[in-house]
Amino acid sequence: MKFLSALLLTLAISGSVLACSEDGRSGFLPENDLNIPVGAKTVGGITEPQFNAVIDKLETIYAPIVSNMGGTLRINRKWGDGTVNANATRAGSWVVNMFGGLARHQTITEDGFALVLCHEIGHHLGGAPKVAGFLNRWASNEGQSDYFATLKCLRKAFLNDKNSTIVRKLNAPAALTQACAKAWPNKDDKAICVRSGMAGASVAALFAALRNKPEAKFETPDTKVVAKTDDAHPAHQCRLDTYFQGALCEIGLNEDVSQKDEVQGTCHGSLGHTLGLRPLCWFKPKK
Repeated sequence: MKFLSALLLTLAISGSVLACSEDGRSGFLPENDLNIPVGAKTVGGITEPQFNAVIDKLETIYAPIVSNMGGTLRINRKWGDGTVNANATRAGSWVVNMFGGLARHQTITEDGFALVLCHEIGHHLGGAPKVAGFLNRWASNEGQSDYFATLKCLRKAFLNDKNSTIVRKLNAPAALTQACAKAWPNKDDKAICVRSGMAGASVAALFAALRNKPEAKFETPDTKVVAKTDDAHPAHQCRLDTYFQGALCEIGLNEDVSQKDEVQGTCHGSLGHTLGLRPLCWFKPKK
């Protein structure tokens, strides 16, 4: 009995410090061996000042929010680490690890990097659905963390920027701009929607490159329908769909999600919403 109790305690402690897991692997991306060191000759990616500026901005927004929830947010700036990934843990503090290798990848834009950081913050704050089982019960699952990234986090990050000016330089596809215009009559809300979608496109391009898969597109949503909510990393088209729908959801950025209720603060079919819903390629509504 003592051995069993000790084993359960060890498992619980281990589970309390790991998020972004898929088959026991940790990361925003599935495990990969790609490493991009400082000084690597790459075309694209972001600079160290941009890396720090994105983290500064989101840390300023979310550190007080986490503090109000009884936690301490710690974002580790691992610029010198060539790992192409990011992760979130809880080990006393609410930790996010952001790696320079990810920032230096050729597909990553400044907004794409912000989306990855929002996803990792989303593991701590993104709400239900949580990772199933008794391990990692604090962590929002992969799809929900993706949804939170554009539903709440990027909207807060972009709120006071000159978004219309920024969007004019992005060469956004018609499928994105038209959908955002239909969902958001206000000019700046529309621009934030487009900008968030393009952040998602940057990250989706990374997924495709790592998996040697065709490019994900806004006009070709994933047709998969899951029988139950999938906690693991969705396919890259499904993840782009999630970013897209989060950007389109009409629910206000200050209407908080719930850590227990999948409906609160989100677009949900039970509320009569038809746009901005979490895609069925990973999400099975309970209501």
